[in-house]
Amino acid sequence: MKFKFLLFVPLFIINFCLNSQTNWDELIDEHLKEIIKEHKDFVSIPNLPENKNLMLKNINWVGDNYKTLGFKVSLLESSSLPLLLLEKEYNPEFSTVLFYFHIDGQPVDANNWDQEDPFIPVLKSRDEKGKWKTLNWDAINQNIDNEWRIFARAAADDKAPIVMLLNALKFLNTEGITPKFNIKIVFDPEEEYGSNAFLSTIDTYKERYDADAMIIMDGPAHESNKPTLTFGCRGIATCTITTYGAKLPQHSGHYGNYVPNPVFSLSSILSSMKDETGKVLIKDFYSGIYFSSEEQQILNNVPDDTKVLNNRLGIKQPEKVGNNYQEALQYPSLNVRQIETSWKGNKPKTVIPEIAMANIDVRLVVETDGKAQLDKVKAHIENLGYTVLDRDPTDEERLKYSKIVKFTRSNGVNAFRTNLNSKLGTTLRENLTKIFGEVPISIRTMGGTVPIISAVKTLDVPAIIVPTVNMDNNQHSPNENIRIGNIREGIKTCIAILQSKI
Repeated sequence: MKFKFLLFVPLFIINFCLNSQTNWDELIDEHLKEIIKEHKDFVSIPNLPENKNLMLKNINWVGDNYKTLGFKVSLLESSSLPLLLLEKEYNPEFSTVLFYFHIDGQPVDANNWDQEDPFIPVLKSRDEKGKWKTLNWDAINQNIDNEWRIFARAAADDKAPIVMLLNALKFLNTEGITPKFNIKIVFDPEEEYGSNAFLSTIDTYKERYDADAMIIMDGPAHESNKPTLTFGCRGIATCTITTYGAKLPQHSGHYGNYVPNPVFSLSSILSSMKDETGKVLIKDFYSGIYFSSEEQQILNNVPDDTKVLNNRLGIKQPEKVGNNYQEALQYPSLNVRQIETSWKGNKPKTVIPEIAMANIDVRLVVETDGKAQLDKVKAHIENLGYTVLDRDPTDEERLKYSKIVKFTRSNGVNAFRTNLNSKLGTTLRENLTKIFGEVPISIRTMGGTVPIISAVKTLDVPAIIVPTVNMDNNQHSPNENIRIGNIREGIKTCIAILQSKI
């Protein structure tokens, strides 16, 4: 049965459970202690790619556990660490879904963690004052609180989703239920470092990765912690703008009012690119962006609390590119991420710097191309009267042109977005609605960029990101954690996915 996303979902659909009378909550609760122990064992294996032996230990842990469910295990050669690929065919007539996880973690600074070792998981609960206190692991032998959390590097990003899918498959196997599609699962060993290993295998193993759909299990759910489907993410292009003063730094007393300061020319360029409301003034920067009334409603339906968001960010009001947070993410953005001069010391000096630099990132949406957007930025600078070079100016050029900019660039990677009413999107929404009793939150485009966008495009497959961990999990930061309730709900999410006829 299909239904339009924007239509009201009848109660008889909401109350309908997947696959007869299986009570997934009771089943998960019955085995939750073992699942937590399993997660603890997995997270206890450090997963920094710089240590190949430990990464292989992580890969073997995953391969061995999934092998017990009948998966074929392959290690694919890459430019560095091997890629783990798992495959299982349930029915040759079924479609095939490629799941993507990453198995590596971010670097750690142990001094900033509230525990002795970031790779030794710690169970904690929050006290009346909101402070986290350590629990003995024996606590899981009693009633397990959904609000307890496991603190460790990679506890959420991305080991929790790996454990969620593993246990969802176990539960279906126990209940004698077969997934409704054939499964391939790829585990990226270097996602946090650019996915070079995975991307290096795409052309060689394209047929091995071939599938009818791709599900990316990564990232946090909506801050409401409700089931979430994300249908795309923004791409990114980067450039650096450099302006010039004298050939060498000059004493501001001797040459102030005589030698041009490149900081002021740079600031003039940057201020010409945006108005006071945050809208980009570069010609045609937003060209091609359009929302249908249905798409506009989808954006408005995401339950963001603007007041709470602004309070958390510490801003009185946001920029006015979109009417709300979700709408703002549908437009390309122009961000100055770093400004610097030729002076790199710890203390200021009374000098006129020889150069000033602005490092810029341009976030891309499906309607925009990285090369085209950077071409517009360059043209804007030229229209301000600057001679734009892709290198430092020669002495002759310094004497010939009064306004010079060096413009260097990386066209980056473009965005991807899957139609919300595609077969993949509609089917996942239907089954998540059945198992949770409410329509999941649909995010049209998330703000960040995942390094595997180029793989999605090369494989030419509809892809959806299914985030399952808590938004406040501190991924990439000290005190990363996973909420126990998200482990429960993530397993249910995986069960719903596995029972979707894609």
